[in-house]
Amino acid sequence: MRVLVSVRNVVEARLVAAAGVDFIDLKEPSRGALGDLGPVAIRGIVDAMSTSGAHLSATIGDVPVEAGGLILERVAAVAGCGVDLVKVGLPGRGGAAAMRLLDRLQASGHPLVPVLLADRGLAPEFVDAVVARRFAGVMADTVRKAGGSLLDLCPPAELAHLVATARRAGLLVGVAGALRRDELPRLQALAPDFAGFRSAVCRGGRSTALDPARLSALIRALRTPTPGVTA
Repeated sequence: MRVLVSVRNVVEARLVAAAGVDFIDLKEPSRGALGDLGPVAIRGIVDAMSTSGAHLSATIGDVPVEAGGLILERVAAVAGCGVDLVKVGLPGRGGAAAMRLLDRLQASGHPLVPVLLADRGLAPEFVDAVVARRFAGVMADTVRKAGGSLLDLCPPAELAHLVATARRAGLLVGVAGALRRDELPRLQALAPDFAGFRSAVCRGGRSTALDPARLSALIRALRTPTPGVTA
């Protein structure tokens, strides 16, 4: 299982790259679950990391699915900054507006990762609809970071359905959402391609600075096989 860590500036990006993080996710935690950094800051990090070989993703911000035009504008702007993947939040239960947006996102031609916000769970039929559109990948995450981790909020069967469905389709699949180090055995049993972290590697809350010691400890734990767990 690979690891994604969210960063807000060049200093943090270099820190996580040096620690061996697989995916560096560009976002501003103080602006929400998928808080956007804005094109200027994103370009600065992309330029600074151009020779690092790191895989970079970036969020477009917390935008309601009803604002499809704004979402597409932001997708184009973020993709134009040179990141490898663009993350777009969608409600995990789906709905008519989310279904309409899926087709518009698919037609955009950009390397997208729909992030299914699973505080109230994941509707299997919506998961199937997302996976069927063959985006670059798919993730589950949460909005309410103080309400418990993704593994606390989303039924295990629904997370397992997401991972299995994406895997069958050959899509990259990840999970995030206030994940804790003590949940690593459960994460390894779920076996997504990657798990995303921010709160677990910060000195305080997710909006505070990254802690190099916490980051190193997490990477070591992830690289250590859990007895009895196969993936």
